Amino acid sequence: MPDSHRSTELARWMAGEYDNQPQAIGQPVWFVHLRLWYRPLPQRLEGRVALFAEQANVLQLDRPYRQRVVILQETGQPQQLQAQYLALKHPEQVRGAGANPDLLTHLSLADLDYLPGCRLNVVQQDGVFVGELEPGSKCCFDYEGQVRQVVLGFAVSEHRFLSYDRGVDPETGSALWGAIMGPYEFHKRRDFAAELAGE
Repeated sequence: MPDSHRSTELARWMAGEYDNQPQAIGQPVWFVHLRLWYRPLPQRLEGRVALFAEQANVLQLDRPYRQRVVILQETGQPQQLQAQYLALKHPEQVRGAGANPDLLTHLSLADLDYLPGCRLNVVQQDGVFVGELEPGSKCCFDYEGQVRQVVLGFAVSEHRFLSYDRGVDPETGSALWGAIMGPYEFHKRRDFAAELAGE
């Protein structure tokens, strides 16, 4: 597959609504039952494919959280992509956009902040896109007046999304939340690939 099409294929595979019901039922102590959305933005950002992501506890679907935008880009390196995470300056304005994409119509780069250290290198291995933080990078952001650090990572196939995201203590590096006992295993319930800009 030509590199120019890799970011589009990754976006098509990511785009969807997911949940981890079997995992949450089987291991309720370690895995909360979540709904996850990766919704394509209706416009490209600087010519690149971008997706809006958020998640919610299935018991509180009206209170989604962890809103962010992911821009997918080519690197010029064979079979390698990058996924850059951005924060929303006013996340409350697009809260719920995973289920209601009309809220994303006017979203632009002016509404976003780049998150230093929050860029993943993505390679395709055995039919799976695997994304890992660049070596030595620290992905940090401010949340309610505190600095939070998150270790990002994913493995994406056509119908499954494994999330390795976990929050860690910036001082000690010890895990605080998220994929502490292994990845969250999300299965695609609905496909949003047809919403990709330019498709």
